[in-house]
Amino acid sequence: MKRETKKFTAAIKKEGKWYIGWVEEVPGVNTQGRTIKEVRSNLKEALALILETNRMMSLHQKASLPKKSFFIEPLTITFA
Repeated sequence: MKRETKKFTAAIKKEGKWYIGWVEEVPGVNTQGRTIKEVRSNLKEALALILETNRMMSLHQKASLPKKSFFIEPLTITFA
């Protein structure tokens, strides 16, 4: 599978002694860390895992259905 680079928005806030972070565009991608650097690293790992899992689940779904009843295509949007 070819590698792609995409941009997402990380939101990070200080909460007590910890930083918490999440990716605005993808529900469920959230983490915590003692430093901002740790939160950024954790977010990248969590986002990659969720995107990979979602893709694998989609491919599994495709494999279990008749050929013409399911397809995958690129989707491009533009927004502010």
